[in-house]
Formats: sequence, C-alpha cells, structure tokens
Amino acid sequence: MVHADTVRRPGKVFADMVITNIGQLLTMNPGKGPKRGAEARDLGIIENAFLAASQGKVAACGPQAAFSETVELVAGATVIDAGGKVVAPGFIDCHTHVVFAGWRGEEYGMRSRGASYLEIAAKGGGIMSTVRATRAASREELIERTLGFLDEMLSLGTTSCEGKSGYGLNLETEIKQLEVIRECSRLHPVDIVPTFMGAHAFPPEFKHDRKGYIDEVIRMLEPVSRLKLARFADVFCDVGNFTVEESRLILEEARKHGFELKLHADELENTGATELACELGAVSCDHLIKVSQRGIEMLAESDTITVLLPATSCFLGEFPGAPGRRLIDSGAAVAIATDFNPGTCTAMSMPLVMTLACSVLGFSPEEAFVAATWNAGWAAGLGGIAGGFAQGLAMDAVIFDTQDYLDVPYRFGTNLVHTVIKAGKPVRSKNNK
Repeated sequence: MVHADTVRRPGKVFADMVITNIGQLLTMNPGKGPKRGAEARDLGIIENAFLAASQGKVAACGPQAAFSETVELVAGATVIDAGGKVVAPGFIDCHTHVVFAGWRGEEYGMRSRGASYLEIAAKGGGIMSTVRATRAASREELIERTLGFLDEMLSLGTTSCEGKSGYGLNLETEIKQLEVIRECSRLHPVDIVPTFMGAHAFPPEFKHDRKGYIDEVIRMLEPVSRLKLARFADVFCDVGNFTVEESRLILEEARKHGFELKLHADELENTGATELACELGAVSCDHLIKVSQRGIEMLAESDTITVLLPATSCFLGEFPGAPGRRLIDSGAAVAIATDFNPGTCTAMSMPLVMTLACSVLGFSPEEAFVAATWNAGWAAGLGGIAGGFAQGLAMDAVIFDTQDYLDVPYRFGTNLVHTVIKAGKPVRSKNNK
C-alpha cells in the first residue's frame, strides 16, 4: 500500500479510506499548539466535504467538489458515504481513572443525604473503598472490566483517553493497574495514555506516617519508570490529601525519573495547587473548582493545560463548579474530560461533558468541541498527533447522526454517534456494533 505522505501523483494523494458527502466536517483548524481565546471557538468547518486517509493518518480533506481532483483511491479502499452527516475528530478523554474494581453506590446515597466527601472518606469510604477492591481483584478481572468500559467509551465517540493508576497505593497493585492499562490499550481500539498516581491518597497502613508513604511513592517511581509503564505522574494535591510541599517533592522526583507532570488541583479547597502546577510546568492542571484568581492568571500565562471536569462537580453537587468562562476569557488553554471513576463521576460520555460545559460552566458549543478534541489532545500527551484533521494527523473520526454539530451538546442524554473510525478503520457503527 502506498503512503499518501510520501508518494503522490501530480495534484493527488493516495488514500485507502475516505468519507464522502460530509455535511459539516469539523477539522478544528489545527495549529501548532492548544487553542486559546477566539481561536478556541474555531472549528474549521468545511461544508459538503470529504476526508481521506492513508495508513491510519489524514491524507487530505476539503470540499466534496474537489475530491476527484485531490484523491486517488488505492485498490480495496474503504469508502463511507456520510449522507450529509456531521464528522468530527474522535473525542480524547484526557482525565480518567478507568482501571478499578467495585462500585460505590452506597456513598452516593450518603452524599445525597448530606454527607460530605471528606466525611465519607473518614468512615473508610471514598478512595480507600476502591483501593481495597482493586487490591483484591486479579489482573484478568481488571482487564475484562476495563475492556468493557472502553467499549462504552468507544460507543460514545471516544477514541483515546488518559488512564491513571492510584487505586493500589502499594507497588504491587500500582504496577498491576498500569500493566492492565498497557494490555487494554493493546487489545482495544481506544488507546490509553498511562499515568502513575501512587500519590492519590494515604493508605491505611501509612495512616500515621505521612513521610513514610511519601518516601514509598518516591521509591515506586524507579520501577514504574524502568518498566516504561507510565508517561505521566500525578498527585492529588488538596485538603485531606497531599499538601503543596508534599506534592512538590513527589513531582520534582518524578521529573528526575523522566515523567511528565500532572496535578489534581483545588478541587475541594483552594490550596495553591494550581500555582504549583504552573510553577513546575505541569502538562495539565485538573479540577480547579476552587481555583484562585492568581491561579487563573498563572494558567493564562503558562503552557499548562486547564482540564475541567464538570460531570464531577455536578455529581458532587458543586454548582456551578470550576469558573470555566473566566478561565477561557483569561486566555488559558482549556480542555474538558469525564474524570470517569467509581466515586465522584460514573459517566463515560464526552457529549454529556460537553453539555455540562455549556449549560453549567458557560462554554459555547464551539469551545466545548475544541476542549473535548484538539485541546484535550494536548492535555493527554497527544498534542499535534490527534484531535483534529490535517495531513499527517491521526485518522480518528466520529460520524454523528445529525446534520448540525450543535445537536451533539444540545441533545442532552442522546447518543448521536453513528460510526467511529480509529486509525483509518471503522471500528463501531450503529448499523454494525
């Protein structure tokens, strides 16, 4: 098969997969970095369009009228007629805790009756409940469960996600989680970018020895790095968890081991975690329900991506949640994600997150689309690789069963995904699941 990037006939590219008769093609008009300000509303829409791929990457896109003079199909090429539907990049869910055992429905009942997150944790619930279940689960059980979650994500249009450990809190189970991420990413169309999060909480065996567990997390960094099990290291820096100085120590050690940095910041209280993330040059800073004005200003001046998780704040009854409108207007680069986990967000739907970003956080639909695709790619370590359509980018696409992109966030709770294409191959469709 001929690669479109390397061999061309005059004026044409070769393609082994093409989508024709697209009503609205949302290219995201990808550039050299994440989008900010007015650029974050630019979907790069081409009406009556085509999208062509070669060997899993975008070869060309443009008006349908230019298709025949732009593209030459190789033998056996796949051709999909979109029939006037919307086509957009696959969603990139840039913050998930996708590998875990057990559920925590009883905590939802407690919270609905007035118990706080910290009160539930003090009674042995919260993260520790999931830690106990995940430690007890076999590798095979976790693989089967995670593949099921990825199936649902794919059906909702997600083609890549980030996945964290952090439900082990000991070396054996943290490695087990990360090995499950590696195996599931190999087996499933949805690829997972792995994050080590041993600093998710303090386990019971270190309840009265904070320094001892921080030393243990730092010791975990070497084998996780040596085994190449994670790209990122993350810390839950918040009240009841890791302090700013403890987080700084762990993240600085993580960077010495070659990890890129992430931070759970200012979710429960304002601690200055956002400022720390910017100071350390973290790739992303996530949650930010209680972020300070200074934190917002620093994000606007930094390369750190702001990842907002509106489904989590709604699930916890935190309204309106993070100051999304202020963050966008400040000039920060903003992404959105599900935060899928068993305790504070059981949703796996990026379209749902887009709706909440618009209805609760003050995003426009255009800003929500950019935040869920192109900007999310930069937060997940896929910047300039996926999340938009331009020659050489990943051919990860979703065909939506509508002729207007506004319907994706507008039709709240309805799954409009018709067909999902991953690396240039149809992997799921409404007609053939």
